[in-house]
Amino acid sequence: MACDLHCHSKISDGSIGIDELIALARRRGLSALSITDHDAVAGATRACIVGKRLGLEVIHGVEMSAYDPKRQRGVHILGYMCDSPDRLEGMCLRMSNIRRAAAKEMITKVLRYYPIVPESITRCATGSTTVYPQHIMHALMEAGYTDSFYGDVFRKLFSSEGGCAYVPVEYPDVREVIDLIHSAGGLVVLAHPYESDSLELMEELTAEGLLNGVEVWHPSCDEQQIASLKDFAETHNLLMTGGTDFHGLYTYPLRPIGSCGAPDNTVQLMKEYKAAYFK
Repeated sequence: MACDLHCHSKISDGSIGIDELIALARRRGLSALSITDHDAVAGATRACIVGKRLGLEVIHGVEMSAYDPKRQRGVHILGYMCDSPDRLEGMCLRMSNIRRAAAKEMITKVLRYYPIVPESITRCATGSTTVYPQHIMHALMEAGYTDSFYGDVFRKLFSSEGGCAYVPVEYPDVREVIDLIHSAGGLVVLAHPYESDSLELMEELTAEGLLNGVEVWHPSCDEQQIASLKDFAETHNLLMTGGTDFHGLYTYPLRPIGSCGAPDNTVQLMKEYKAAYFK
């Protein structure tokens, strides 16, 4: 068995609800799961309760959006095992409001090209903290304008390089996000360093003593990259985590939960690390 420590539910940009996601992980035979919704902790808190009821260990998690000012690009920070997740609520609410404003602008732009009913987008986003591009694409698929979530229509609309409905979102500084997670008693892990082109940032944050771990196992990594991240983590005494980055129907390319994950002993190592780090 393995543990999948990077999954998204309907609360952010996944297509599956909390209960179903945990039941799916249990059926898959996973030893542990973490639901790491974007800039939202309510689902993770509920997931821990549901996990106890269904007999699966669920680790409290969140994936916070951040900005690397030196390289001027976005980066994702995973926060695990927060003792006081309510401390993250203010930033989560701030990000939710920013995303909602961006979503409203995106929808207005999309409707110029595709005469769909706005309510269909809202329905596809039911349960989420805001509307993501995936929800808009879902509505466009139902209306017959495309047969895929991430094909030509997605690139035309939402490519960060000239998409006609793309709306940039302003994220908080990465060090602000890290400080907040630590203040909540959580472990800070840099998500998918290769996918987000954040290897230099990884080295900087490690040198500053700000990282607790690195996401080593991720679908975007090949064997050589995994080996390189493992070597870095071992050299700097960092935790190694991993997961599928599961979004259900909105995952691209499609991959089942647990198809990419971390070893069974990962959660125990996280617990031991945390006990020593916060003593």
